[in-house]
Amino acid sequence: MKLSYCIALILATANVLCAQPKPTNYDEAKVGNYTLPNPLLCSDGTHVTDKKTWIEKRRPEVLRLFETQVYGRQASKLAGQKFEVIATDAKALGGKATRREIAIYLTGKKDGPRIDLLLFVPNGAKQPVPAFLGCNFNGNHAVHGDKGISLSTRWMRSTADKINVVNNRATEASRGSEASRWQVEEVIARGYALATYYYGDVEPDHVEGWKDGLRAALSKDGANTHWKGDEWGAIGAWAWGLSRALDYLESDKAVDAKRVAVIGHSRLGKTSLWAGASDERFALIISNNSGEGGASISRRDYGETIAVLNKNFPHWFCGNYKQYTDNAAALPVDMHMLVALGAPRPVYIASAEDDKWADPNGEFLAAKHAEPVYSLFGKKGTGVAAHPRVNQPVGDTLGYHVRTGKHDVTLYDWQRFLDFADRHLARKK
Repeated sequence: MKLSYCIALILATANVLCAQPKPTNYDEAKVGNYTLPNPLLCSDGTHVTDKKTWIEKRRPEVLRLFETQVYGRQASKLAGQKFEVIATDAKALGGKATRREIAIYLTGKKDGPRIDLLLFVPNGAKQPVPAFLGCNFNGNHAVHGDKGISLSTRWMRSTADKINVVNNRATEASRGSEASRWQVEEVIARGYALATYYYGDVEPDHVEGWKDGLRAALSKDGANTHWKGDEWGAIGAWAWGLSRALDYLESDKAVDAKRVAVIGHSRLGKTSLWAGASDERFALIISNNSGEGGASISRRDYGETIAVLNKNFPHWFCGNYKQYTDNAAALPVDMHMLVALGAPRPVYIASAEDDKWADPNGEFLAAKHAEPVYSLFGKKGTGVAAHPRVNQPVGDTLGYHVRTGKHDVTLYDWQRFLDFADRHLARKK
């Protein structure tokens, strides 16, 4: 065998080996040591010792770092935005609620970009009610079996059975397919409104999805846009959409828009955390199984990693996030600081015992390490020193639980979220 061939073979083999992703770590003992950025240390070396300094100096710094290095800078609210109630059923859910479908015309034009918002409000309330607001994965029609909910006509992710989605379009078979994740009757029975929109209204969830979504529609170059490193990714766009939905809720007299909880699961849990951080109108923030790029500490190198996100979902984050693919330690923030951006508002983080990919302990630690910021406001945190036992909710203004089961949103989760909201969103007598 010729020497040149041997050298070429060795180099080729080395390149293949180097291209292999790191094995996923599920061993806590292999996490290793890491140092978290101090949320109370300003860029000029000033130590934050009071809430005024946090609000006026340090919080804007941290927010800016997440904007430029993780999620990207969002667009401003558009002038001319309009709302139209498309359909109303005052006897939905057997008469327990009023169901509304609202078109949010983001530029004011009916042929322009829009969000279709689904809203359930409990009947019989004597005053405006608090609400939960979040994006859904499979279309508004999927959150409940109610046949009066319009079937989404937008692009859908494919499904393996090709029943719920055919040619990337929803079918009647998908009606109510996501109902267990929304627990509409439970929410209404507890006295809360529930609002949701399909995240694909804002941007289809694939690498080229932005070309048919909001980011292209709002860019002067449309589908030919070349994004700068600090411009928004899909999560930023989905979060921006949640703020536009909140704009509508502020106009609905049945809803108390000052008591709205933003909620999300998985990638949409990342979205809810960023929406709550970037829009302080949200009164309460809930993240369910959000994992890497959401609630879990990036520096832990446990389960999903920045490298995995950037390889499999490069459209979710801004371009600058790519530089931390194999170097989480260089990231100037970590996710305890994302949770801290919620202060002094209540934040609830939920994990699942079998969802090792999302790193339950890392999600808990994000809440735990956000406590110093909450202390500036006299707010109590998780109330425990270490990761709690399964099905043992903990916390005060910072709430947390890890339940039995897998990556999902369950009735147990919703009951804990509702209990948390009862404590923090109830009207003071």
